[in-house]
Amino acid sequence: MVVCIAEKPSVAREIAEVLGANKRCEGFIEGNGYQVTWTFGHLCTLKEPHDYTPMWKRWNLGSLPMIPPRFGIKLIDDIGIEKQFAVIEKLMQNADLIVNCGDAGQEGELIQRWVMQKAQAKCPVKRLWVSSLTEEAIREAFANLKDQEEYQSLYEAGLCRAIGDWLLGMNATRLYTIKYGKNRQVLSIGRVQTPTLALIVKRHLEIVNFVPQQYWELKTTYRDTIFNAADGKYESKEKGLEALQKITDEQFIVTEITAKNGTENPPQLYDLTTLQVDCNKKFGLSADATLQAIQSLYEKKLTTYPRVDTRYLSNDIYPKCEATLKGLRDYQRFTTPLLGKPLPKSKRVFDDKKVTDHHAIIPTGVYPQGLSDIEKKVYDLVATHFIAVFYPECKFCTTTVTGESAGVKFKTSGKVITDAGWRIIFTQEENDDKDDKEKLLPQFTKAESGPHTPGLAEKWTTPPKPYTEATLLRAMETAGKLVENEELRDAMKENGIGRPSTRAAIIETLYKRNYIRKEKKNIVATQTGIELVGLIRNELLKSAELTGQWEKKLRDIEHKKYEAKKFIEELKTMLTEVVNDVLKDNATVSK
Repeated sequence: MVVCIAEKPSVAREIAEVLGANKRCEGFIEGNGYQVTWTFGHLCTLKEPHDYTPMWKRWNLGSLPMIPPRFGIKLIDDIGIEKQFAVIEKLMQNADLIVNCGDAGQEGELIQRWVMQKAQAKCPVKRLWVSSLTEEAIREAFANLKDQEEYQSLYEAGLCRAIGDWLLGMNATRLYTIKYGKNRQVLSIGRVQTPTLALIVKRHLEIVNFVPQQYWELKTTYRDTIFNAADGKYESKEKGLEALQKITDEQFIVTEITAKNGTENPPQLYDLTTLQVDCNKKFGLSADATLQAIQSLYEKKLTTYPRVDTRYLSNDIYPKCEATLKGLRDYQRFTTPLLGKPLPKSKRVFDDKKVTDHHAIIPTGVYPQGLSDIEKKVYDLVATHFIAVFYPECKFCTTTVTGESAGVKFKTSGKVITDAGWRIIFTQEENDDKDDKEKLLPQFTKAESGPHTPGLAEKWTTPPKPYTEATLLRAMETAGKLVENEELRDAMKENGIGRPSTRAAIIETLYKRNYIRKEKKNIVATQTGIELVGLIRNELLKSAELTGQWEKKLRDIEHKKYEAKKFIEELKTMLTEVVNDVLKDNATVSK
């Protein structure tokens, strides 16, 4: 008998249907030589401190650091989980072959490996690796089952992540709670959570401590068009007034007109973080709400695997794209011009080197029905971006007009779209989101002149903006560095804080622990959060950059470029240093 184990009952039902297993039993589905069962996400977890020794049950500084000689796992204490595990254990003990059908990623691999270990499964194991839950994709994946050994490094990376989170979370939380919390409150510290909180607190302090600087801007209006002084800002009012007086009652002369043609590529396909960013900007959705929606769309066979960090497709997807476009019936107005001829193939879309285990999020071509309002919005973004990548670039002309008055130079520019290209797919509001609204200029001629209306405006510098979930996700992706360039940002992903699949949960955890709160769309640090980050003097615990380096090592473990054992040893050394540093500290928490 072949036992297949999926991560959710809903996924198990999809797999069972494709395999021809249709007999419902308690905790599994049977038929056609298969038994298809499921977990509910994590059934097992790493043992708690007191499971290793009774000495670690009591929170005591003298027991730190707690470093088990060997980490073990146990079932999560829940009646429903214990009941389902008993079913899985019995099936696995009698199986001839097990097929791991867990989600195709680090966490999915870890969940099922732990269950198989706990069940003491002895038979051979194969791995189902699937990027969508359509019947075609499942059949193709079952026809190409992989050996479990091929995913050993994926499991090791997931295990290192779990052990690293245990070592730092268990030890540092006890350390700071006992040392500074005075047992009044638990001061929760986490490998990813704390650097994320530190980013928010740092931005809060930048805003609070910001000292506005006064400056003056000189502008003039000529033929209903605003021109900015080329010198830009004046730090003193006197210099600004001097320039203003110089040009008052003088003619404005157009000295140069340049027109430059340009092009704009279609937006790239979505990875999870970019989708969460756009959904927050456009619809005000939290990162977690977007993740829930795209996960639901995946389970409904409408989109591909969502927990991805690439915006590219592998070349083997290209032949399937026309069929996918044909399936997008609600978008026929945009897909019809693409069909019946070879689709364009760009390196910005298809690049095997930019795809590892999964490709970008795209629709499957299955017709969507019965979607919630949020699911419709998320699906529309995925579908329109997929269509857009096959459209021609947008063409525009940027006109820059330079002028002067009494030797003071001015400049203005405007952008006119000459061929909308991919932009016709998006609404005007969405197009306006992509860059500033185009400023249309009147027809100017070189050397023309006339009266103008200059003015000097008093301005003040403004503080940095608070994080929104969209900007915080970007900061986590780039380890706190402000990066606007898409290609550069893409290159920095390996050093980001957390994984695309975990960032939403990290933000939610910070909310639940009252370290941050939401004010409209803004994320604001609470007094508790500010105080906690202030207590952490050890930069190792709150450094976004260092945490990003750890993430890079975890990814390298997955890709067999770094040893799991070395990563754990480094964490143990770092943890011992942190404990010793805090124990020497004489500071106390403020009341």
